[in-house]
Amino acid sequence: MSLFNGPMFVAIGAAWVAAMGAIGSGIGIGRTTSHAGGILSEKPELFGKTLVIMALPGTQGFYSLVVMFLMLQFFGFVAGTPKASLSQGIAALFVGIFIGLVEFKTALDQAHSALGALDLTAKRPEESGRAILLPALVETYAILGLLSGVLLSLWISKAVF
Repeated sequence: MSLFNGPMFVAIGAAWVAAMGAIGSGIGIGRTTSHAGGILSEKPELFGKTLVIMALPGTQGFYSLVVMFLMLQFFGFVAGTPKASLSQGIAALFVGIFIGLVEFKTALDQAHSALGALDLTAKRPEESGRAILLPALVETYAILGLLSGVLLSLWISKAVF
């Protein structure tokens, strides 16, 4: 049996999507919490209003983990019987790569948007409800990535090719 088989490519795709989402979220949260630290050093009473804004770039890590788990589930890894043709494995690898890149990029973009939301909240605390909508707009595309990853993985695992 060759080292390069369907299940191996599925496993690499699953690992890639999880890693990219986690890396993007880690970088994003690092940026937002660092920025919020400066704001909170002067206005500690804003902690509650800034907490969700700081945490938003972390959702991509969770979305990527869901895609990874479902990829492994759909292809039998969780049951201990991994099964995928070479074509399915390569297709799953590409799903992992592309969805991983979507989650990575949206985490960074959401962090960038969250920095503006944090500044808005610092200057006008009464606008914190509106401020959170700025990074939440980017969240839409992270969710579309999650949905795409789940649906494509399900389709590939059931497809005959």
